[in-house]
Amino acid sequence: MTQHDSLARTALVVVAHHRTDSLTAHTARRAAVRLEAAGYRVDLLDLHAEGFDPRMNTADQPDWNNREKAYSDEVHAHMRRILDADVVVAVFPVYWQSVPAILKGWIDRVWNYGFAYGRSKPRLDGKRILWLGLAGATTGDPVVEGMQTVLETNLSEGIAYYCGFSHSTVGLLTDAEERPQRVDAEGNLLVGEAVTGAEREAQYADLDRRAREFVEKFVAEERVAA
Repeated sequence: MTQHDSLARTALVVVAHHRTDSLTAHTARRAAVRLEAAGYRVDLLDLHAEGFDPRMNTADQPDWNNREKAYSDEVHAHMRRILDADVVVAVFPVYWQSVPAILKGWIDRVWNYGFAYGRSKPRLDGKRILWLGLAGATTGDPVVEGMQTVLETNLSEGIAYYCGFSHSTVGLLTDAEERPQRVDAEGNLLVGEAVTGAEREAQYADLDRRAREFVEKFVAEERVAA
């Protein structure tokens, strides 16, 4: 891909956290910077900051008898942002081995029948997506393996590939909590002391490194595919 082609490509970075000072928001901003450095035009969509309502309503309820249904103006605006993007990067905290309600609601309302699915040739065909999920579980916690599997099944198989995306990657970023916690073999919750000072800085740096590696690999693969 030439430099000109790279500059013409757009990345939609979707942030699903209610605090702009959160580690999730920080990770999203860092991802956006790396995408811009790689030549992408970044469209940063902060769902909370933009006041997106994740609740389904009558205007955006699918009509299984009419895949050409005209959805609400708000949803159409979001659909346009997805269509204009070559790649999507969703950054979110992992809640109950899934995405937060606002991100799920965005998918429910915007990735709608007739737009994201319900056609022989999906409108999102060929797009690529990276899901960056920040989890409080520690890297060595046995729950992490199952969490990765659940997220990949739900997000890649159940959503992205069903909607025509050509590639979907789940980047699970563990150790996102200040106080490390895990469940032992007897089912007891073990909560450690808060990580502070230089140790906390090192923890942040390691999480940044892992997030950067996910983004850089995603970009490299997208360039080859393009």
